[in-house]
Amino acid sequence: MENETVIRLSVFIGLFVLFAGIEALAPRRQRTQPRGRRWITNWAIVILDTLALRALALALPLLAVGAALDAEAQGWGLMNGVGWPYWVKVLATVLIFDFAIWAQHLITHKVPVLWRIHRVHHADRDIDVSTAIRFHPVEIALSMLLKIGLVYLLGPPALGVILFEIILNGTAMFNHANMRLPLWLDAVLRQVMVTPDMHRVHHSIHRREHDSNYGFALSIWDRLFGTYVPQPDKGHDGMTVGLEWQDDRPSKLGWSLGLPFQRK
Repeated sequence: MENETVIRLSVFIGLFVLFAGIEALAPRRQRTQPRGRRWITNWAIVILDTLALRALALALPLLAVGAALDAEAQGWGLMNGVGWPYWVKVLATVLIFDFAIWAQHLITHKVPVLWRIHRVHHADRDIDVSTAIRFHPVEIALSMLLKIGLVYLLGPPALGVILFEIILNGTAMFNHANMRLPLWLDAVLRQVMVTPDMHRVHHSIHRREHDSNYGFALSIWDRLFGTYVPQPDKGHDGMTVGLEWQDDRPSKLGWSLGLPFQRK
């Protein structure tokens, strides 16, 4: 769609700068590592993710938004066969895709080979706005394949797919941000959406806690399926973020990219 890339990139950069600024002014936790090296690694990973999607686009005729336009033109997918109002289709697209990403996230924790890839994200020893972009390129490619398949199955409007992608990126940066919200505001927001305090539990070193709170945007899925944990056992100041590698290795690009292929 016209100007889609510019709009998405502008929103992404704008929200990243906003949340990074709030983190600097009102941090929730003290950092365990200097921000500079971590951020260089995490940004390098997202650049590689972008290149991976470009490479995927060479192998596949269409990615998610293009697939939605193609499905509409061909009349493929469930939504193209029903007479729902356009706004209902857009809303349904956002809700269904949000649930699909929640389910995908849960599966990456339960299937060993997928967990090996996903733990690149969890290995980050601090959780902040840059952690939201720290996903191994293989995971990003697999996630895109899931979205493309879901697009052709559902036949959603392209606008719904674009809105979902913007909301997903924005809420991921919000709930990974190391920013302090008033407790009353957190309590209100988490009734509907995933807050930083809610998602931080998911980055605990303890398995019971990081196997919970899988949502990125809406908090309802964790509540419905019994995977909601309200607070970490040791509190947000006392909890340990990351996995077993509590040293400088997770902040190194080469180590992070090679983590899924290590024997351990």
